[in-house]
Amino acid sequence: MSLRQIETVSLRAQALSAIRTGIVLGEIKPGVIYSAPSIAAQLGVSPTPVREAMTELAAEGVVTAVRNKGFRIAEITDGDLDEIFQLRVMLEAPSVAQLTGLLDDPTLDALEGAINSMKAASERQDLVGYLEADRTFHLTLLARYGNGRLVRIVDRLREQTRLHGLPNLIGVGGQGETTLIAEHEQILAALTGSDPNEVERLMRSHLRHTRGIWAGLNEDA
Repeated sequence: MSLRQIETVSLRAQALSAIRTGIVLGEIKPGVIYSAPSIAAQLGVSPTPVREAMTELAAEGVVTAVRNKGFRIAEITDGDLDEIFQLRVMLEAPSVAQLTGLLDDPTLDALEGAINSMKAASERQDLVGYLEADRTFHLTLLARYGNGRLVRIVDRLREQTRLHGLPNLIGVGGQGETTLIAEHEQILAALTGSDPNEVERLMRSHLRHTRGIWAGLNEDA
């Protein structure tokens, strides 16, 4: 019983990861209805872990259930993106600013490691790896703030944005990624200083810039 339970959880987790990757890469498209059996057949698993994965994505607002048919990837509007990034700015910028000068060496090493992972992913044209390293950077910072609910809320907001609009992302290894990586480095350098206002300014600017690039818009649009 114990071994079977571990295997079931693993299949659900693998299905969830594969579906997320398919959405990021545009292989699973917004607006199209996908049945659990059809996706399960491509993944080589039973429909059950796929349904469980889709149910989790539905709870996150990434997909919507279509009665007796399956699931549809939720489409997101510019207005939705604006609202999500407004929330991220409100939550992340002041919280991260309060960490100025307070991060220990292991945390600073983890943040630098995340930046290096972004660079490596960009060089090998690995969009999924790039996004995961970006997630690690931001959530590592928020975890140090010490509010678990804040981490979970921001992670949920990220899931609702990073799985949409990526066809408009300036290709991995392009100027967009180079600029965003430099912004992470600037934020990290400012965090080791003594000016929380500068950290907050850099974080706000970075999030606005990210929103613009992901949607294929000028950051001030």
